[in-house]
Amino acid sequence: MRCAFCLLVLLGGCGADPVTLTAAVVGGSAGSVAVIQRTPFDALWSLATGQDCSAVRLDQGKSYCRPVEPPPAPVPYCTRSLGVADCWADPAGHPRALGDGPSTLTPAQEANRTRGWPF
Repeated sequence: MRCAFCLLVLLGGCGADPVTLTAAVVGGSAGSVAVIQRTPFDALWSLATGQDCSAVRLDQGKSYCRPVEPPPAPVPYCTRSLGVADCWADPAGHPRALGDGPSTLTPAQEANRTRGWPF
């Protein structure tokens, strides 16, 4: 959609003056920063590299491209004791854990965690 708008502006360049073209480019850049949190160049760079890159991140004092997140730390195996919880690195030979929730990410959660931009 944005690329079609840019092409229309460039194709109509025969009758457009520099002020109109500048206003279209600046307006398009400001609109893309407001909508997708990156400039058109950032969007092209992110698409080409598969990373999440943005000048907005630089403005926030962060790196240009979002670093790859490490996988979450393993959940400790904790059991009941007298008034406290004892946590173990290896659950072998210990009683049932306090929490019965999942200890790893599902394949869908892992895919969401490691996805690139814009996918």
